[in-house]
Amino acid sequence: MQGDVLSVERVVAAAPEAIFALVADASRHPDIDGSGTVVKAKGSPQPLQLGSTFGMDMKMGIPYSMSSTVVEFEPNRRIAWQSKPPNFLARFAAGRIWRYELEPVGEGTRVRESWDLSQDHQRALLKRSNFPRKAKRDMEKTLAKIAELVES
Repeated sequence: MQGDVLSVERVVAAAPEAIFALVADASRHPDIDGSGTVVKAKGSPQPLQLGSTFGMDMKMGIPYSMSSTVVEFEPNRRIAWQSKPPNFLARFAAGRIWRYELEPVGEGTRVRESWDLSQDHQRALLKRSNFPRKAKRDMEKTLAKIAELVES
């Protein structure tokens, strides 16, 4: 992984509004998650907006929780949240940002998902591990699930 941001993109045959409504609804994140780690949203406001916080029950071998705050928000164009554990581990394992950017193109929307480690406490470790390869594969699966859900 070069740099701090890993992105994948796909053109989806749907309007940006439909895609944004899906990704800005935290309760739908288990439906779009390509990693298989997102189990259930908890305490999520509907729809998400700048400054919203929401939690996720997760499972990667063992169950754990994450807390996220929406840090970027432009309706129907961009949404990003920064995630961290909701406990003392946040001092060591926090800061990655998940971002979705939407751009109308032809008959659909270019959807770009990014895994941004620029503010992550574990940035150096994550970049040298298998996580970038896994994150890329999982994001591609996420975009495929989004397309499946919104394309008619």
